[in-house]
Amino acid sequence: MKYSLLLLISIALLLGACDGKKKSSTIHEKTIQDTLKVPIYEESEPKKEEPETIYPLITQKNVVTFLTEYGKSNPETQVQIKTQYGAIVIQLYEDTPLHRANFIYLVKQKYFDDTFFHRVVPNFIIQGGNSDHVKTSKKRNKLGPNYLLPAELTNGRKHTFGTVSGAKEYRENPDKQTAPFEFFIFLGPDKNAAHLNGNYTIFGRVIQGMDVVEKIANLPTDDGEWPKQNVFITAEIMQ
Repeated sequence: MKYSLLLLISIALLLGACDGKKKSSTIHEKTIQDTLKVPIYEESEPKKEEPETIYPLITQKNVVTFLTEYGKSNPETQVQIKTQYGAIVIQLYEDTPLHRANFIYLVKQKYFDDTFFHRVVPNFIIQGGNSDHVKTSKKRNKLGPNYLLPAELTNGRKHTFGTVSGAKEYRENPDKQTAPFEFFIFLGPDKNAAHLNGNYTIFGRVIQGMDVVEKIANLPTDDGEWPKQNVFITAEIMQ
């Protein structure tokens, strides 16, 4: 009987020890799992994009009002024209406000991207802002296909090496209004500018990249003064 009692007590102690070890092991395992858990962070709300500004179609009736207001809120005066031959930096004049605002507007609307310097004449000019792609016509139709810019000639500037001017229609244009989508850079000697002075609005000057202009001016052309290899343009605001 004595031995039986001792045996029962030993078995009880052994079972109690095993149960305690099991509980200890379980707690330890849970602690490790909690330690390894990766905290979950709530995703922040995505930033709301600014709505795209929708501008009206520019017409001859609203051109002055539109560009005057646009110029006030878009005061930039420096543009970079990129080509496969290098970059050309243009400083725009503030005393030709309609032409400056128009040029900035077209750059920001990505009009010039994928157009060409489509007319090049050594010792005279290179002219840009057009192409033979349908998408160029579509861009013009979207922005305003029929408007012209009033001439801004009262500053008395003359065409000299590096001046930037607006192209214009020859026919029925006694007011010397500028065609808004094309521009030219003058690089000829001053004697070649006699018929340009007082007839074409000068609205800027090349301040960097005239070596690129000269390189483009001397490219081989067809009979229409169009470069045999297209000179692609992209344009961006500098400041």
